[in-house]
Amino acid sequence: MDPKESVASQTNVALELTKQLLLTEFKDKNMVFSPLSLHIVLSLIASGTRGPCLDQFLSFLKSRSTHHLNSLAHDLVTFVLADGSPGSDDSIHPGGPGPRLSFANGVWVDESLPFKPYFKHVVDTAYMAALKEVNFKSNPDQVGMEVNSWAEKETNGLIKEILPPNSVDIYTKLIFANALYFKAYWVNKFFDTETKKRNFYLLDGSSVKAVPFMRGGGYQYIRAFKGFKVLRLPYRQIGVYPRCFSMYFYLPDARDGLPALVERVCSESGFLDSHVPHNKLYVGKMSIPKFKISSGFEASEVMKRSGLVLPFTFDPLKGGNVTEMVESPAGEDPYVSAIFHKSCIEIDEEGTVASAVTVATLSGGGAPPVEIDFVANHPFMFFIREDSTGTVLFMGQVLNPLAG
Repeated sequence: MDPKESVASQTNVALELTKQLLLTEFKDKNMVFSPLSLHIVLSLIASGTRGPCLDQFLSFLKSRSTHHLNSLAHDLVTFVLADGSPGSDDSIHPGGPGPRLSFANGVWVDESLPFKPYFKHVVDTAYMAALKEVNFKSNPDQVGMEVNSWAEKETNGLIKEILPPNSVDIYTKLIFANALYFKAYWVNKFFDTETKKRNFYLLDGSSVKAVPFMRGGGYQYIRAFKGFKVLRLPYRQIGVYPRCFSMYFYLPDARDGLPALVERVCSESGFLDSHVPHNKLYVGKMSIPKFKISSGFEASEVMKRSGLVLPFTFDPLKGGNVTEMVESPAGEDPYVSAIFHKSCIEIDEEGTVASAVTVATLSGGGAPPVEIDFVANHPFMFFIREDSTGTVLFMGQVLNPLAG
C-alpha cells in the first residue's frame, strides 16, 4: 500500500471515530482526542492478532495487512514524529525551536507470557516500544501506577492517571500504551500581544461574555467555501524537511452551522484534502478565542459503534509461518478488555501545546466475558445469606428507593 494511501485510510478511520464521539459522548461539550495515538495502539494489538479477529481489525483500520500497518507505524515514528527541537533554549532559535515532539510506545507483559520472537521484533523495530515484564498477579495496582507515571512523564506532566482505579487486576496479561506530546510555535507572529474580550455565541442562540480573543490580520492561508471558511496557521519548523505542521480552523458561516459542517467533514471522502487553503489572501480581521480543553473516554463503545467489536480474543493460527503474540497456556488467550484515551490542548498567541495517551489493557483466563447488563432502575428484590450453608439472613424488595 502506498504511504499516502495508508495515511488516507488512517484519516478516514479518524473521521469515523470523530463523528461517533461528537454524536454521543461529546455532543454538547468541548472535545479533543488523538486519532493517531489510538491508531498506533490498535495497530500494535492487530500485529499480534490472527484469524477472524485480525480480519475484523484490518477492516476497521482500513488496511490490507499487518505489514502495511507496521510499515506505516515505522514511517510515522521515524519521520512525522521525529523531534524537531534541537534544544530547549528559545533564544537560540528566535520564535522558539520547533516543533518539540515526544512519541513513546510502551508494553507491559506478564512474566508468565513471554513474547514470541516475531512479535518482539515488530515491537522493537516498527514501534520502537519499551518492553517490560511484570507480575500482574502479585501487585496489579503497582503496575497500574507505573503505567500512569510513565504516561505523565512522557507527556511532560499534562496527562495524569490515564488508568482509573481497579482497571488493572490479577487477570490482566498485557498493557499497550502510547504517549504523544506536541509543542510548537507559530511560524510568524500572527496575533497581537493584547487579547480583546468579546462575546462567543453558542449553538442554542445564547452567548457567553468576556471571552479572550487573539487578534490579527494581514495575508494568511485562507479559503472561503460555500457555507464555511478554512484558515491554516503553519508552525515553525526546524529540520526534517519537508515536514511541516499546521493548525486548521473550520468556521461555518452560520452561528448554528457546526453540526452540519461536522457531518460533511466526517462523511465526505477526501474532504480534508480537497479543502486546503494553498494561497494567501488578505485578512482584514482575524479573531480566534484562546482555549484550553481536555477530554477523556473509554473507547470500546466508540469502536463498537464503528464496527470493531470488543472484547475479543487473540486467535492465532497454529503452525503457521508467523507465530502468535505470546506463549499462552491452553485456554488463556489474552483478549482486549478496555481502551482508555485522554487528550488535552492549549493555544495562545505563541503557539500550541497538546498531548495524548492511549492505553489498552488485555486480560486472560479463558474466553472473553459474555456482555450482560444489570441496570437496577426498576423494582427488585434482594437476599443476604451465609453461603456455606445457604442460610438466608435477610431478604427484601425495593419498589421506590426514595420512599425510605
